[in-house]
Amino acid sequence: MQRSELHRRLERIDDVSWRIPRAARDDMRVDGVVYADDALIAALGDDPALDQVANVATLPGIQGASLAMPDIHWGYGFCIGGVAATDPAEGGVVSPGGVGYDINCGVRLLRTDLDEHDLDGRLERLIEALLAHVPTGVGRSGPYHFERRELLALMREGVPFLRRRGLADDDDVAHCESGGCIEDARPELVSGLALERGADQCGTVGSGNHFVEVLVVDRVADAAVAAAFGLAQGQVCVLIHSGSRGLGYQVCDDALRALRGVPARYGIDLPDRQLACAPVDSEEGQHYLGAMRAAANYAFCNRQLIAQQVREVFERVFARPWQRLGLELVYDVAHNIAKLEPHQVDGVEKLLCVHRKGATRAFPAGHAEVPAAYRAVGQPVMVPGDMGRASWVLVGAPAAMARSFGTTCHGAGRALSRKAALKAAKGRDVRSELAARGVIARASSRRGLDEEQPDAYKDVDLVVDVVHRAGLSTRVARLRPLGVIKG
Repeated sequence: MQRSELHRRLERIDDVSWRIPRAARDDMRVDGVVYADDALIAALGDDPALDQVANVATLPGIQGASLAMPDIHWGYGFCIGGVAATDPAEGGVVSPGGVGYDINCGVRLLRTDLDEHDLDGRLERLIEALLAHVPTGVGRSGPYHFERRELLALMREGVPFLRRRGLADDDDVAHCESGGCIEDARPELVSGLALERGADQCGTVGSGNHFVEVLVVDRVADAAVAAAFGLAQGQVCVLIHSGSRGLGYQVCDDALRALRGVPARYGIDLPDRQLACAPVDSEEGQHYLGAMRAAANYAFCNRQLIAQQVREVFERVFARPWQRLGLELVYDVAHNIAKLEPHQVDGVEKLLCVHRKGATRAFPAGHAEVPAAYRAVGQPVMVPGDMGRASWVLVGAPAAMARSFGTTCHGAGRALSRKAALKAAKGRDVRSELAARGVIARASSRRGLDEEQPDAYKDVDLVVDVVHRAGLSTRVARLRPLGVIKG
């Protein structure tokens, strides 16, 4: 692999972090910092993600450094795994490229009272039932349809709206990031086309890397924290990964079009037009944030409604109410979001606009935004891997507040583009390969499995090792996949 000029300019900070010095480019306002070990840095090769880290370092009002997690790879504007905090009081901007097209793409983890042996003779039927009952794939609609008035209320109120409808309970609300509702959402700013696209997609998985996966806890790394999360060796869990579907995509597309000429109006010179932005406190910035928050609340509700359908499937297969099966929410986190949060910068507390693009909030024990049930240990962090190896549950750690604005990785990160993955799968049967590993995989298309084959991703164990050693989040439990449905 070729090495980019910035790759050659990297300076080692410690065993798991690297610096792109501010002096590497005349337009950088801060350093770039990448969390990775030697192998993950070498694997980047000619991936332009490092250039994107440097590009983000040029944004007005950026604080600390332009950051990237070990699951770094190229994205739109920001790299996937990119983190940037800007200060509105210093002209700080908000950039849709720092959130992404799939606003509040995220994951939620459900635990159960079942162990792996309870799935004997039932696993394949369970996975087939999930595929039949939970809508997956491009453009799929689901069983929940919302009129315009209802959809606006859902986007304003988030999961508490569903609780009033009997589609969520108190724990579902309490164990969501931000209680399943980002405040100051302005659904009236969401376009008619976005509303049309979202009217019947809430409660659907979608395509790409989104999934519903049945797993078993195969290793407990921190018994005390695992117990606080209700996790134990041999326990069956369900991981759900989806976002804001066509509604969120349209909100982002609308924003990028509206912001096209805005940076020039504010005297902002950008190295990449994909970083289109506006000052946080400007009319344009507030417009995007209001619509983005509405799409984020939609995504929280989407994952909640998927969880409800998963519960219904378990009820049918095991002939017991989901409550008796212990199918409870551990936590739900956002991966693609921009949030106003207080953080310490050089000993001064500032209210910052923190962009997390393919990155997960990881607040430590004692933080006010950690749910009361977990405040003594810290916020749960779910890190999906690939279909054939593992996923992890971590917990937020104190060092994250100083090193990454309370942020850690969001997944394994792609090692192959979708095009390269399809090429690598030619002549192979990925479904059979997964079955040989003991994983039952079902998808609405063969292409979906080929694009998401295990080799398309970095080894999640290596990625998690970096954030653990960096003190951004620490290991709690490793989950082994048993079966998965995809678009």
